[in-house]
Amino acid sequence: MSRAGLGPASVTEAGALLVDELGADQLSMGLLAERVGVKTPSLYKHVDNLADLTHRIAVLAATELGDCVRDVAQGRAGRDALIAVVRAMRTYVKGHPGRYRVMNAVTPSGPEDPLVVASNRLLSSLSAVLRGYRISSTEEIHALRMLRSMLHGFVTLEIEEGFRLDTDVNESFDWMIDAIDQTLRSRESDDTPGYRD
Repeated sequence: MSRAGLGPASVTEAGALLVDELGADQLSMGLLAERVGVKTPSLYKHVDNLADLTHRIAVLAATELGDCVRDVAQGRAGRDALIAVVRAMRTYVKGHPGRYRVMNAVTPSGPEDPLVVASNRLLSSLSAVLRGYRISSTEEIHALRMLRSMLHGFVTLEIEEGFRLDTDVNESFDWMIDAIDQTLRSRESDDTPGYRD
């Protein structure tokens, strides 16, 4: 990357690539400067400091993941939407493990924080999938937390090579999707707004 090509977005993307490659713990302004071919002080024209860079990477990841979920969910409902979204999220996290970890580690500064905005878009897309199951509004947050927790736990173990038994991990992933689907079906409610027989 040439010095003339640097800007907040390109520095953030370079940082995101670095954390995906080496891990979030290895990110430093010096290493990033070396990667993009500039002296470290030049980076401070585009980001305030390491914390600002990390925050920008978190926003980037939440935006990318939100766009991914929105795109694959469009035109699908119920189990079809669930399968498409969960598989897309798994693919994203496996392809971008560093930025995904950063996204979950950064604490937003308040309700107007771009990370909150991007995260809310992601959650809205996941909520739309759940509405296909006619989950009542009072239970939607619980279903959302279950979905995120199961997926996060599975994929985190997978990228950290935590599954050591011989059984095919893809089979286990499909088994988990079936379990989520069955659980959501068991919680369907005819009282869900907009539901019609």
